[in-house]
Amino acid sequence: MKSPDVNKVAALIAEVAATEIQPRFRKLAAHEQREKGPGDIVTIADERAEAAMTPRLMDLLPGSIVIGEEAAAKDPKLVERLLHDQVAWIVDPVDGTANFAEGKEEFVSMVALVRGDELIGSWIHLPMTGHTAIAERGAGATYDGVRLPKLSPQPAELSGVVGVGKFSAPSLHPRAEALRRQVKQVKSLRCAGLDYLRLARGELDFILFGRAWPWDHAPGALLVEEVGGVAGHGDGSPYRPSQPFTKEGVLTARSPLVWQQILDRLKPAH
Repeated sequence: MKSPDVNKVAALIAEVAATEIQPRFRKLAAHEQREKGPGDIVTIADERAEAAMTPRLMDLLPGSIVIGEEAAAKDPKLVERLLHDQVAWIVDPVDGTANFAEGKEEFVSMVALVRGDELIGSWIHLPMTGHTAIAERGAGATYDGVRLPKLSPQPAELSGVVGVGKFSAPSLHPRAEALRRQVKQVKSLRCAGLDYLRLARGELDFILFGRAWPWDHAPGALLVEEVGGVAGHGDGSPYRPSQPFTKEGVLTARSPLVWQQILDRLKPAH
């Protein structure tokens, strides 16, 4: 499969953000946001951005499909198409929707290109600044066209985000509590894309998220891997976008060494 021009994809995401997301920032009417589930907010910006992006992404790569967060909210079986080595665009039109709805600038638009569980490309766009991080499998990662350096393998003290909350697998809660006591915790920005960008830039050592939805993690997982990090699950297995229901969270770290150190601290409670 010939991948599309990564810059064309980045331009598409930025254009949709400029037309469907930015004009609605701090201007949402009450009827333009709702809960699609307890504590899970969706806005008209999420829905319009995904609808605008979907046909254009498929045009860039004939034969591909789009697995968007909002489409999957209406049809959860959509994610199962990743089990069949389907070439797919995974789209999170507004990552950090709660921040967006509250008028806070910590939100991004994210896209990943995958073939089944193989991560091929990823894009994390910051609508409020115009910055974009791009990762290509085997080709490294850039931020606004400047190559991101490889991460150093070993920090002096392990610090990172332990984002395990009420929506996480119950079995992960005691393990996350044990981990919290052994590391320096950093507060999540409530936007997975920005947290992954912090890790890729060396500002964090690891991230543990409790939920494994592919639109939240596939773009950031590849970004971290392309700067020398590791992406996997809380059970020690490699990261698989197709496994949002069966895996205990998503664990990423700046190096294989740090990833193993976090896993060791995440041993199942007995």
